[in-house]
Amino acid sequence: MDLTVKKLMQDFSQLEQQTSKPKYQQLIDFVIDSIENGRLARGQQLPSINEVAHTLGIARMTVTKAYDDLRERGLVTSHHGKGFYVSSTDTRSQLNIFVLFDSLTPYKEALYDAFVATLGEEISVNIFFHHHNFKVFENLILNHLGHYNYYVVMPHFNQDVSDVLKQIPKEKLLILDIDVPDFGEDYAILYQDFRQNIYNGLVEAYTLLQKYQTLSLVLSSKSFQYTPVGIIKGFKDFCEKYQIPNEIIADLEEEEHLQKDHAYIVFRENDLVRFINWSNKKGWKLGRDIGLLSYDDTPIKEILAEGISVISNDFELMGQKAAAMILERSKGRFINQCSFIRRNSL
Repeated sequence: MDLTVKKLMQDFSQLEQQTSKPKYQQLIDFVIDSIENGRLARGQQLPSINEVAHTLGIARMTVTKAYDDLRERGLVTSHHGKGFYVSSTDTRSQLNIFVLFDSLTPYKEALYDAFVATLGEEISVNIFFHHHNFKVFENLILNHLGHYNYYVVMPHFNQDVSDVLKQIPKEKLLILDIDVPDFGEDYAILYQDFRQNIYNGLVEAYTLLQKYQTLSLVLSSKSFQYTPVGIIKGFKDFCEKYQIPNEIIADLEEEEHLQKDHAYIVFRENDLVRFINWSNKKGWKLGRDIGLLSYDDTPIKEILAEGISVISNDFELMGQKAAAMILERSKGRFINQCSFIRRNSL
């Protein structure tokens, strides 16, 4: 074994392994870090699978899995009968990422743009959309297994999708926006706590909501708009805690749905425009005669009708965090920031 590589393996074996990462992922990370730090050079031979297994006291299959992953990334190559060699020192350009969103809305576009910008130009990213169709979601994942070395998935469904997600190797998966409670800390999950977010946002808006007789949640159930169950639960939690008369409206289809001195939470931008048009026709001023609160901020909501109040996740920050989690190979469950933004519509 090359003396430099032998020293590296000794260093690795002496590390404090106080981490939830599996051994093969630790080995992958160690090799990549060694390449990035210049301790491993292009063309340098790596120890054999047997040598690594013996030095670290781990199974041969664990080492094989790590080397296969490094080979998929284009960082390592093998020569029959000669062993494994470092084939590239460009650890970033070898990333080829599959991204699966539900749809491309303005706030998800902000997330995606921040994600790509943080990753850098060298990394290849392909984006797909499932539009809340479970079969499309499943087929897109299964048909692209093995074609990418990282998968970023937004599983926007009010049903268990863990069996499909388990088809993706956990070390190559980042679950975005939605928590999957069945998965442990050995998965990478960056999500919104919808129940707590809307509850906290409504608490921040409470003094503004007090002047209205009722608070209605508009779901837009007939559209592609996805409403997490947590939002409905958080809405009900708030109304029960603060004794707010409330209503859940399946769809905002008729002008008669709007009542003066009532407040509404609206999701879809089409409903938002319809709401404002109907209010203008009746001569009602937002924030005085009728209240309007939206979920998820977009640039248009800053200027529409002198400003729409929102409860919003920071999608630019989420995109940056998601990219950092991939580059740093972070595992665990992380909550993204959400806040209430006060404007003139309440």
